[in-house]
Amino acid sequence: MSRPTPLREVHESLGATLTDFAGWLMPLRYGSESAEHNAVRQAAGLFDLSHMGEIHVTGPGAAAALDFALVGHLSALAPGRARYTMICAEDGGVLDDLIVYRLAPETFMVVANASNYPMVARELTERAAGYEAAVEDRSETYALIAVQGPRSAEILARVTDADLAGLKYYAGLPGAVAGSDALIARTGYTGEDGFELFVAAADAVPLWRALSEAGEPYGLRPAGLSARDTLRLEAGMPLYGNELTREITPFEAGLGRVVRFDKPGDFVGRAALEARAKEEPRRRLTGLAALGRRVPRHGYPVVLRDGGEVVGEVTSGAPSQTLGRPIAMAYVDAAATGALAVDIRGNHEPVEIVDLPFYRRSS
Repeated sequence: MSRPTPLREVHESLGATLTDFAGWLMPLRYGSESAEHNAVRQAAGLFDLSHMGEIHVTGPGAAAALDFALVGHLSALAPGRARYTMICAEDGGVLDDLIVYRLAPETFMVVANASNYPMVARELTERAAGYEAAVEDRSETYALIAVQGPRSAEILARVTDADLAGLKYYAGLPGAVAGSDALIARTGYTGEDGFELFVAAADAVPLWRALSEAGEPYGLRPAGLSARDTLRLEAGMPLYGNELTREITPFEAGLGRVVRFDKPGDFVGRAALEARAKEEPRRRLTGLAALGRRVPRHGYPVVLRDGGEVVGEVTSGAPSQTLGRPIAMAYVDAAATGALAVDIRGNHEPVEIVDLPFYRRSS
């Protein structure tokens, strides 16, 4: 049975279509998916992300433990800053992609995907053995609400005295938001400026209502998983289970930059990843834009237009509200040459290769 977030009653009162996602009962949409998507691009959207996992790693050896457990150089992270990273298996396959916040010199918070955080907590516990570090899964105590879009800072400023202007991208600070203690993080998954607010689960409903009221004059809309998926796709951001899996390394995903071979000491997967870094990837994550109106979807084969040879597979696809045509990400054989198409139920629909991301916000 799907687990509800602390905001279930709010979603039901707003008429949301609820669906199971990674074992959680989540809002898919509140009405029009395109309206929710466009609100985030033009004004702001309000998201319930309380299904994500929050794992604290603390102690004098916490930084060293995370340097060993993850591919990033977390001991170099300054307090108050955040970093995108990954936890990999010994063979270099991605187990999950993460954001790590350094809350204090000896306190880190690892934010993991909903489907993976119990596994991430177990792996971190095992990998931290031998270090002066404690790993605690605190996911049940948190709610996570995001405000994303070009007017998000104006909206959030109405309910907090925190210094939002001085808060850099991929940084966080503690502060009161609508009377609730929060970690205010300038992070997101939409390609827009925005904030993610980590609060106690009991504070989720009053905080959502305060943000909704503050955002009404600015065009804020509640937004569900459908809009979140099309927004992150336009922004070229990977989704675990689609672009990232246990069988894919960071290099194939075009994210080799997160693997920090320059940090001191060993880390899990280092030998395998060093070997893969010296090789040309056999497949590459590629952006595709449809030349027609049919939408490439997850799992559809990518083929050569001339001859129909299968050379890849779509990982994510959707109509792009911003670009006005269907887009997709796909893994395509690095050796493939020639024009491409996507096999959509037996029809080879032509596509063109485009650089990722499909959309980049104005500074």
